[in-house]
Amino acid sequence: MKKFKRIRKLKDYRIHREGTEILIVSFLIFALLNFPFWYFLPSFILLNSFVGLASLVTYLLIVNFFRSPKRIFPGDIEGVVVAPADGKVVVIEKVFEPDHFKDERIQVSIFMSPMNVHANWYPVDGVVTRAEHQKGKFHRAWLPKASTENERSLVVIKMEDGREILVRQIAGAMARRIVTYAAAGEECFIDQHLGFIKFGSRVDLYLPLDADIKVELEQKTVGNETVIANI
Repeated sequence: MKKFKRIRKLKDYRIHREGTEILIVSFLIFALLNFPFWYFLPSFILLNSFVGLASLVTYLLIVNFFRSPKRIFPGDIEGVVVAPADGKVVVIEKVFEPDHFKDERIQVSIFMSPMNVHANWYPVDGVVTRAEHQKGKFHRAWLPKASTENERSLVVIKMEDGREILVRQIAGAMARRIVTYAAAGEECFIDQHLGFIKFGSRVDLYLPLDADIKVELEQKTVGNETVIANI
């Protein structure tokens, strides 16, 4: 596998491409909502101001949800598993993985609230050997059964040493749209986006049993910055 050239840059923020259409439509809706108040009721300054302020705050919350920071992992990537998402660690345990490995793995799960960045990053360098979407239910994302019953995607990455890890994007009660950019046969690298999940959800990692876990339960993670494990 050829090495990906990593160029360190200052962080900045932009709007994720998955939010472009929603933001345009939302802007038009709020504009149409406010127009009648100011046009037909110009003397109702207090009412118009309230509607305008409520529309602005709501729109800014939507913009905040689709923010997409540019991040370059600051350390050595050799043998490192990097957090694929912003959020909070809600699971660290040995489990039986039934979909791909069909054996025991260490599961590390990160729950993303609606206020977190919802872009997902590749946790390791490697080659995508499997990528597929799996239909399912929409339980609350932090529940244990969400990993196996919810709408989800499955991405398996083979690292340079031949070992594989599995990344699973999981929809939640609110998040009903998972976007996965990974495709089988493609090379992937830390610092690149794996996908995006809309409106609160979760990402699971399935790692080898000898992985040296570097995070704790309830710990906050920063996507493409926090080290999850060494393997």
